[in-house]
Amino acid sequence: MAKKSYIVSLFDDIAPTYDRLNHLLSLNIDRRWRRKAVAQILCSKPQTVLDIACGTGDFSIMLAQQGVPHVIGVDISEGMMRIGREKIQSLGLSQKITMQSDDCEALSLPSESVDAVSVAFGVRNLEHLEQGLQEMYRVIRPGGTVNILELSVPRDGLFLKIYKLYFFHILPFFGGLISGNREAYNYLPHSVMNFPKPGRFIQMLSLTGFEEVKMRTFSFGLCRLFTGIRP
Repeated sequence: MAKKSYIVSLFDDIAPTYDRLNHLLSLNIDRRWRRKAVAQILCSKPQTVLDIACGTGDFSIMLAQQGVPHVIGVDISEGMMRIGREKIQSLGLSQKITMQSDDCEALSLPSESVDAVSVAFGVRNLEHLEQGLQEMYRVIRPGGTVNILELSVPRDGLFLKIYKLYFFHILPFFGGLISGNREAYNYLPHSVMNFPKPGRFIQMLSLTGFEEVKMRTFSFGLCRLFTGIRP
């Protein structure tokens, strides 16, 4: 997994173009995936959700707009959160969403202090994945849920070939052209490829202590939602 210092530098640099490129390069499918994940989180009617690796706040905003009373967004990239705070203020959601700089592998929040944890497209950026999962478990109240939405690698042979062509060639070219940082969009496909396979990640969540660990697959395996309950 990538070093924290590298992740901070990378995301601070691409923050100004991140939202535009994120939606453009995913053909806006990422919005649909987020809506499905939010609907899943709302099933348990959480009062407080910790949104880890919140970035520019899209997922935090969606949670608040769908009725979560208090969302805490944490990230290590101030550049990303600066944009997120501007969006939150412009939408009049400052009373429902707070954003703070925090290390997702050593959270400053008290143990058993939130009803749910969400991570949307950020868990693969943790330098020490097991440690990050342990921190998620620590801050969730008993009966609370973990909800991790992450890009994934499709299994179908032909679709996988198209996916690799787009992910390793087309996306880095246009991402680099628009953002001015091709390295960032070279990092993206490699981070997805290097992330534990679905079965292994489910096992990691179970070993952390989560129960009823489940996975939902979206868009032919382009994205997966992993959920679990803290007993």
